[in-house]
Amino acid sequence: MRMVDLIEKKRDGKILTKDEIQYFIRGVSNGSIPDYQTSAFLMTVLFQGMNEEETSFLTDAMEHSGETINLSKIQGATVDKHSTGGVGDKTSLALGPLVASCGAKLAKMSGRGLGHTGGTLDKLESIPGFKIQLSIDDFIHQVNEIGLAIVGQTKEVDPADKKLYALRDVTGTVESIPLIASSIMSKKLAAGADTILLDVKVGAGAFMKTKKSAQELAHLMVKIGKHLNRDTRAILTGMEEPLGYAVGNALEVKEAIDELNGHGPKDFHELILKAGSIMLCQAKIAKTEEEGERKIQEAIDNRKGLEKLKEMVIKQGGDVSYIENPCKFPISSLIIPVYAEKDGYVHHIDSLAIGLTAMRLGAGRATMQDEIDHSSGIVLAKKVGDFVQKGDVLCTLYTNKEDIGRAKDDASDAFLIKKEKIAAPSILLDYIR
Repeated sequence: MRMVDLIEKKRDGKILTKDEIQYFIRGVSNGSIPDYQTSAFLMTVLFQGMNEEETSFLTDAMEHSGETINLSKIQGATVDKHSTGGVGDKTSLALGPLVASCGAKLAKMSGRGLGHTGGTLDKLESIPGFKIQLSIDDFIHQVNEIGLAIVGQTKEVDPADKKLYALRDVTGTVESIPLIASSIMSKKLAAGADTILLDVKVGAGAFMKTKKSAQELAHLMVKIGKHLNRDTRAILTGMEEPLGYAVGNALEVKEAIDELNGHGPKDFHELILKAGSIMLCQAKIAKTEEEGERKIQEAIDNRKGLEKLKEMVIKQGGDVSYIENPCKFPISSLIIPVYAEKDGYVHHIDSLAIGLTAMRLGAGRATMQDEIDHSSGIVLAKKVGDFVQKGDVLCTLYTNKEDIGRAKDDASDAFLIKKEKIAAPSILLDYIR
């Protein structure tokens, strides 16, 4: 078998076999296929696509390109949740403790943020002492003991994806839906959970800009999960404005604590109830989503979710006093309000602009080598549908940088204000199972 034959076959729109796809992934993993041929193949996939069976074969080969995590020693069904990336997306910080407090076993491996999207690990590391690296044995032991662990991915999991992702990023092939689906699902499947809930973000601040493309991706990933014998479901959620009010690591941790204390933002709470109810159904803890929502709401009302977060922080070496007293989180030296320049209703908040501005303030990375300032970010004062008067605060910038360039203007420009009244949008756009 030769790689050039596979390139030509896919170039001509033909269907690849399981053996051919496994040959490709083996060559990527062991370095026997040079980058120029891998890049050429990725471009053929971008233009010619892959059918569902090919994409399932690709996902399976990538999943088994390295270490797979065996969670069979965990007592009960394990659940996992993945977001395709958004602005202000602190969902796992509240959702994980809530579903665990209801009896589910959440065994989650997360990543870091890059560009305008935040990473769960970076947010957790804003809690002093919190350890994101656990051995597999300690990971399994913690999930068995308290029902919850959120850790970093090991280097040995899905090495093929790491190579393919790096090449996709520099060859203009990131947008291929089969490649996106196989990248996400191979990592999730390798992490070993019995069930997966996918939160596919849609809109200006998301990778998928349209509902149609997000539905295509979600349907494909759900079918891959089914083909590979995992209970996989997906929700589509709006990213035409940031999730909640806080954007930035410690700021988002504090907002997640607010949700666990029963006073989180409306859109964030709506997402938590929906995602949590589905995960409890997947774990067979709730028979219906209505029952699942009641259980999640009860875990908020009686603070069991908050107590579960404290347990996880203690187990992973973090200073739990920051959860008990969030005002202990450091505050940036510069606090800069951004004011409305006219009266009207907020019609749109450009999530991408807010995310990129927060990154430039120190809350994110332009490259993986950049260091994060956990205290920096942006806190919105207004959301879509809110009425504002000239001079009202739209948002507040937090940074320790003396030179923030156009950050204040960029944040102001992210708000579209019109005279016409507009209703606040629902964050939930679709549910696919």
